[in-house]
Amino acid sequence: MVHDLIIVGGGAAGLTAAIYAGRAAIEPLVLTGAMLGGQISSTALVENFPGFPDGVTGIDLAMNFQQQAEHFGAEIVMEPATAVDFSVRPFVVKTHSETYHGRTVIIATGAFPRRLGIPGEREFFGRGVSTCATCDGFLYRDKRAVVIGGGDSAIDEGLFLTRFAREVIVVHRRDQLRAHKQLQERAFTDPKMRFVWDSVAEEILGNETVHGVRVRNVVTDEKQVIDTDGVFVYVGLIPATKIFHDQVELDEFGYVITDDHKRTNVPGVFAAGDVENPDFRQCVVAAGSGAMAAIQAERYLAENPM
Repeated sequence: MVHDLIIVGGGAAGLTAAIYAGRAAIEPLVLTGAMLGGQISSTALVENFPGFPDGVTGIDLAMNFQQQAEHFGAEIVMEPATAVDFSVRPFVVKTHSETYHGRTVIIATGAFPRRLGIPGEREFFGRGVSTCATCDGFLYRDKRAVVIGGGDSAIDEGLFLTRFAREVIVVHRRDQLRAHKQLQERAFTDPKMRFVWDSVAEEILGNETVHGVRVRNVVTDEKQVIDTDGVFVYVGLIPATKIFHDQVELDEFGYVITDDHKRTNVPGVFAAGDVENPDFRQCVVAAGSGAMAAIQAERYLAENPM
């Protein structure tokens, strides 16, 4: 069987692409991987997606995406793509259990959290080190937690942690946050949050589980150990493009290079969302780019009939 469109990735970009493709009677196959919704599914509350004036949980928004895509005929397969071959037509996309063929492909694999690369991080991951407060926050009821980072994800997840933890300490390498203004206002007025500025984490300490993090002030070079029960890391993202090396053109950071119409350098292969746009990292932007990629895939199919 040859699919008209295979969408690799099940976040806002991939599922929006599936909605648009489905409405165009393409009936796409969507390989979502194990985590439906991508990064958005681990966000506690999405307050800036149009149509939800009171906000919506990331999980609920992801499920809405899925239901709408399936309503329009998309086939959802919760397996990750493990290999692709864009040198042949139809294109080949493999998972652990199946090999699929498609006339067009949309790459929407997003990006995953960057690690600090410091001693203790790998050893204590899952035992006090996490990149998902929404997933693990309940484990820190009446405990102390440290959040590393100062962007939207760090502050949003830090605020979520205040529902459980007695104190949330934000360690940021600069003297001001990068998160948008509304999140900053909430963070600065939350009595459970405090900030350690101009500082970087150098080592995560623990025995069976985490009990502290050593940080260094980048201005004074002074070091201190912050006692904590958990460390949540939010220091940027890495594009999930490993399987696309040597298949489509990537930039120096590994992001897929596209033109203004979401086309890659391989005709019939498109990309959308965080995997090709590191500048915005917003759900609504990813959704919009997914719609663009699907429209372009539809036009390609119309112009290149079998």
